[in-house]
Amino acid sequence: METQQKTRRLEYKWVIIAAAFLMVFTCLGFCSSNKGLYLSAITEALGLSRSLFSLNDSCRYITTSVVNLFFGLLISKFGARKMIGAGFLSLIASVLIYAHAENIFVFYLGGCFLGMGLSWTTTTMVGYVVDCWCKEHKGTIMGLVLCANGLGGALAAQIVTPLIYEAGNPFGYRNAYQLVALILLIVGALVVILFRDAPKEIAANLPKKKAKGQSIRSITFREAIRKPYFYVAAVCIFFTGSALQGVNGISAAHMTDSGLDAGYVATVLSVHSLALAGSKFLTGLAYDKIGLKKTMLICNGAAVAAFLMLSFVSPEGPGKILAMGYGVFSSFALPLETVMIPLIVTELFGSVSFAKLLGIYVSVNTAGFAIGTPIANLVFDLCGTYFPFLLALAAMMLVVCAVFQTLLVRIDRENKALAAQRENA
Repeated sequence: METQQKTRRLEYKWVIIAAAFLMVFTCLGFCSSNKGLYLSAITEALGLSRSLFSLNDSCRYITTSVVNLFFGLLISKFGARKMIGAGFLSLIASVLIYAHAENIFVFYLGGCFLGMGLSWTTTTMVGYVVDCWCKEHKGTIMGLVLCANGLGGALAAQIVTPLIYEAGNPFGYRNAYQLVALILLIVGALVVILFRDAPKEIAANLPKKKAKGQSIRSITFREAIRKPYFYVAAVCIFFTGSALQGVNGISAAHMTDSGLDAGYVATVLSVHSLALAGSKFLTGLAYDKIGLKKTMLICNGAAVAAFLMLSFVSPEGPGKILAMGYGVFSSFALPLETVMIPLIVTELFGSVSFAKLLGIYVSVNTAGFAIGTPIANLVFDLCGTYFPFLLALAAMMLVVCAVFQTLLVRIDRENKALAAQRENA
């Protein structure tokens, strides 16, 4: 009877994974992926400055960065189910504030609720849930769940765009936000009903056979923060986040400035979104098959290639091919700030203090988001082009790649020594 109960609990993990997929599909797809669609509609309807309105994204990133610092404490006190419920409520509050706000500072408040809600329903929470429920094939499952972002964004764009730009209604965006609030309420209720916190025997169950993408390390939080590589990895994650988000924020503008027509730029971005859904799954699968070191090398190499391709886009044939290449290669770089962070924590430290360390690394990564685009635009103001910025970031990502590879070589050596000690014990 006890064996049957454990089997049922192990099988229930697939319900949890399905609920997590639906959560990412809805929360990122409807609340984050298409935020740009609302920009012109809101600023034109209310007569707001775009630069001032865009500061609500800074409010979002700052809130996400701060909230994730306390993720480990909150998850240990309240559990995943309650935090997910609070996350959905925060997102509902955010979109309702956006729907009814008429003052710029109220929009900033909405950005704070958005950052809080996404902190408890997306990358950090998914990383924690997969770590608790899935002791094998973590990378593949993580990639599968997070690829819901691209799929949800594609569906959301089809649903909200006609409402935002409804003919004769400059405030159509309000109807779009209210519909999103209703969708969040329905999906949030379903996810909370389905969700369970992982039973202790599942959370403690370790695989009998070590896969390529699995760590044998077991390091407490206090031990982790005494390790020099804890800080080296944090710096690399910070600069990776600032580089990827900095380029993502200016890529369309740079392609337009380089002479590409708006229609072709839109096509590049569409290809990028579709490729992103597949790249997250493939990145997670690669982690399980070839390990963290090689997967990181592929993703960092894709980032360098994408930045260089974007640097040299032009309206001529080869330049247009480079633009499309950017769309594809950048999709294989972006998992560095989503799928890979939980897997880095697993590889470097194990599962003992996973939630605390994951929260810190996601917080560091998000802090990098906040500076990338402002620095890019400062370079543009000084030089009249993003070209130097892109070349500098390509060089920086080469350095980050070299540092991280050196770090992972050291970790591999320590793991082999640890495995030998356990075999001899």
